[in-house]
Amino acid sequence: MDTFLFHSKSELETLNFAKKFASSLKCKDVIVLSGDLGSGKTKFTEGILSFFGLENEISSPTFTIVNKYCKNNLPIFHFDVYRLEDSSEFYEIGGEEYFENGICIIEWGELIEDALPKNYIKINFSRNLKNDNERILEIKSIGNKYNDFIEICSNFANNLGGN
Repeated sequence: MDTFLFHSKSELETLNFAKKFASSLKCKDVIVLSGDLGSGKTKFTEGILSFFGLENEISSPTFTIVNKYCKNNLPIFHFDVYRLEDSSEFYEIGGEEYFENGICIIEWGELIEDALPKNYIKINFSRNLKNDNERILEIKSIGNKYNDFIEICSNFANNLGGN
């Protein structure tokens, strides 16, 4: 498991990093976003969607569990599993079938960890308690598939002037 820390100094920097991050995503990629309420998970998702020209379509799937977006025949599934009791509810909605059919972004994915595929990218969001605008994103490769992706993230950060 490889890890990279990205220190974002602003909402805009988080959006720009997420856009760069999205440029390397492809069908069957799974991204799990974890962190407290207001830590930047949905803002990061907005950045991913903006890479695909879908930034004006984002809405929180808190009550619907999953929203589907599509660009150039590439489905992007945005999950918010906060309201699920456990992974059995994820299976009941056919959640695992989404993994093979597009890019999956899962907020609060740690709640259904046993239902996740063996390879995914996990991003933990935390706030800097001394500066409310700053976020620390801990990006981890779970399984071996995304080990190279962590180095790519480091390059994105360097090109943004972050870290």
